[in-house]
Amino acid sequence: MSGIAAVDVIRAKRDGHALSDAQIDWVVDAYTKGVVADEQMSALAMAILLRGMSPAEIARWTAAMIASGERLDLSAVSRPTADKHSTGGVGDKITLPLTPLVAACGVAVPQLSGRGLGHTGGTLDKLESIPGWRARLSNQEFLAQLQDVGGVICAAGEGLAPADRKLYALRDVTGTVEAIPLIASSIMSKKIAEGTGALVLDVKVGSGAFMKDLEQARELARTMVRLGKDSGVTTVALLTDMSTPLGLAVGNANEVAESVEVLAGGGPSDVVELTLALAREMLAAAGVDADPEKVLASGAAMDSWKAMIRAQGGDPDAALPTAAHTEVLRAESAGVVTTMDAYGIGVAAWRLGAGRARKEDPVSFGAGVQLKVKPGDRVAAGDVLLELRTDDASRIEAARADAAAAIKIGTAAPASAGLLLDRIA
Repeated sequence: MSGIAAVDVIRAKRDGHALSDAQIDWVVDAYTKGVVADEQMSALAMAILLRGMSPAEIARWTAAMIASGERLDLSAVSRPTADKHSTGGVGDKITLPLTPLVAACGVAVPQLSGRGLGHTGGTLDKLESIPGWRARLSNQEFLAQLQDVGGVICAAGEGLAPADRKLYALRDVTGTVEAIPLIASSIMSKKIAEGTGALVLDVKVGSGAFMKDLEQARELARTMVRLGKDSGVTTVALLTDMSTPLGLAVGNANEVAESVEVLAGGGPSDVVELTLALAREMLAAAGVDADPEKVLASGAAMDSWKAMIRAQGGDPDAALPTAAHTEVLRAESAGVVTTMDAYGIGVAAWRLGAGRARKEDPVSFGAGVQLKVKPGDRVAAGDVLLELRTDDASRIEAARADAAAAIKIGTAAPASAGLLLDRIA
C-alpha cells in the first residue's frame, strides 16, 4: 500500500499546496488503472485549474503520464526526426502540406494526430475523407513508413500515454480543458513518448483558439518548451494568429483540397506562409540545411504527399466527397470586410456537420464553409461572402446565423498584427 489517498491529494491542491512527486506518481498511475475514480480526478483537475502548478509539479506530472505507457524508439530511422503540434484552430490544415514538405527536405516526420471536437477540426478526420486512407497503424507499420516514405500522419497507438487519453476525455466534459498545466502535460507527454528528436509547437492565439489571450498563450508556450528541453527534445514554439480562419476552406474534404493546392504550388498566401515558417523551424531544429520554398516549388513535396497517402491505403487521385447542399451568404452592404471571426466560422462549420459535439459522433466529410473573402477585401452589396456546405439541409439555418454574425463589413481595412505573433525557444 502506498499510504496515499486520492482525497488527500485533492485537498492538498484545493488548499493551494504543491503536490509531492510521490503524490503525483501515485495519482496518475492509480487513475490509469481505475483505482482513482473519474469524480475524484475531476475534482483534482478543477483544483489544478484554479490553483495552478509549479514548473516542478508540471514536469513530474508529464513524466508520470509518459510512464503510464510505452515510449517509441525511433533510433532505427536513418534520418533526423522532427514533429509539429498545433493547439488547434479553424481551417488549420497545416499538418497536411507541412509533413510531406519537411519529409521531402530530408527530415522524418512522425506526426501522431487527433480528431476534432467542437469548433476545431481534427487532422485524422480530414485525411479520412480520402477514399481508402486509414488512421491506425501498428508500431511496426509506423516505423517502416517513417523510414521508407519519410512522413507518417496517424492516430496514436493505445499504448502511448494512456493516462492522457483517459484524462483528456474527462477534462472535456468537466470544464477543465483550459488548465495550462493539463494542456501542456497532455501535449508534451504524447510528443515526448512518440520519440521525436525535435518539436515545433504552433500555439494559436485568438477567438478560434483555446488561448484567446497573448500572455496566456506565451505562458503555455514557455511551459511546453521547458518540458521538451528538459526531456532532451529540441523544442521551439511559434505563437500564431487564430482570430481569422486559416485559408479559405473549413471542413474536412474542403481542407484536404486546399492542402493539395498548396502542394501544387498554389493555395492561399496565409496557409503557404505558415507552412513555410513551420518547415524552416523544423528543419533548423533537426539540423538539416534545406530551403523548403524551393522544395515546395520543385513538386517533391507533392510526390511525398502521394506516397504517404498510398502507404496508408488511400488513393491520392480519387475524387473527394462533396456535400449534397450548398447555400451562399451574401453581403448586405458595400464596404471592406473588417472581421471574419474564426470561432463563429468554426461553429458554423460544426453545425453543418464538419465537427462533432461528442467524441463518438460521426463527421460529414463534405460539410463545411468555403470563404470567398478575407478581412481587408472590398465587397459590393450582393457579393458572395462564403458558401455553406452540408449533407443535411435542416442544418443550414442555424449555421447561416453563426456565419453572418462572424462577418463584419465597415469602411476601413482592419489593422493586422500579421500571422506570426511571437517565437519562444
